[in-house]
Amino acid sequence: MFEHYKGRRVLVTGHTGFKGSWLIHWLKLLGAEICGVALAPDTKPALFELVGGARGIRSDLFDVADGAALRRTISQFQPQTIFHLAAQSLVRRSYQNPVQTLMTNVMGTAEVLDAARASSCVRAVLVVTSDKVYRNLETGRRFGEEDPLGGEDPYSASKAAAEIVTGAWRASFFKGAGAALVASARAGNVFGGGDWCEDRLLPDIARAIAAGQPVVLRNPEAIRPWQYVLEALFGYLMLGARLGEGEAAFAQGWNFGPLDDGVMTVADFAALVVGAWGRGEVVRQPDPQAPKEARTLRLDSAKSIDRLGWKPVLALDEAIRWSVEWYRDVLADPARAPDVSSAQIRAFSARLEQAGIRG
Repeated sequence: MFEHYKGRRVLVTGHTGFKGSWLIHWLKLLGAEICGVALAPDTKPALFELVGGARGIRSDLFDVADGAALRRTISQFQPQTIFHLAAQSLVRRSYQNPVQTLMTNVMGTAEVLDAARASSCVRAVLVVTSDKVYRNLETGRRFGEEDPLGGEDPYSASKAAAEIVTGAWRASFFKGAGAALVASARAGNVFGGGDWCEDRLLPDIARAIAAGQPVVLRNPEAIRPWQYVLEALFGYLMLGARLGEGEAAFAQGWNFGPLDDGVMTVADFAALVVGAWGRGEVVRQPDPQAPKEARTLRLDSAKSIDRLGWKPVLALDEAIRWSVEWYRDVLADPARAPDVSSAQIRAFSARLEQAGIRG
């Protein structure tokens, strides 16, 4: 299925971010022609820079909510597939900058979709949102694609709104013969080597261990669906290929979450990471003044498993080990980042073949 991308013109928004950097690295290995649209990386170090993300692609650095710039880039590059990953992706930052979060996540999505509908070359658009799009009544149940959308913090609300915008544009403008196919993807708490964002558990642990400091957990009992980055991206690539081949039945929302072994508390996940690293100390320090976040998040991915043929192929402990190995290798020698990342993609692709999944 991934041969679909060889020679295909693919636009990735958010290509300088964590997931975006992994996605364009994988697309390069698949032989795609790539254009990225995003702001410059805002972390130091940044995965995009470590892996040489700008090499061999067109990289346009501007705000995704700039509709005129988007139309210009699309007109010049003529993409066939768009992966829309650009977002303000942090819950705590959304409390600090709620309006900007909405501008990026909601209006940015609307501008991407509107620019795509104005183009005759675009055949497929995949909008990436979040597991936090669902109305969460804290019952502990898994959320399926047909569950009501909602959000009690600015980030979650913005991603739920992005889903509503996507559905509205799909129903209003992407219909009839020759129209591009539009879908959305909702993944779990994605982790992996190369993430350096603030207020994310794995990079917080990596920074703490590198500095010889304890890992402080502000919300240790929160339950999350932990998911290795390549598991989520493999779902995006599968879905993007189905859309690009004109399979209209896939133009809808899809969950890509972990199996039962990947759903656990923040404290338990941190303990597994520290154990894989072989050093580090975890300190539980709940913050009663912290902004509200969901206590429990779970995703039901039965539809993706049954209809798309997607399924997780790495056990959680193995995915954590791969992630820790990435940090260890690259912290020891940053110049190894491109080769380490390529090796993990190739190893993951081999696991897909072993699982009978044609990549």
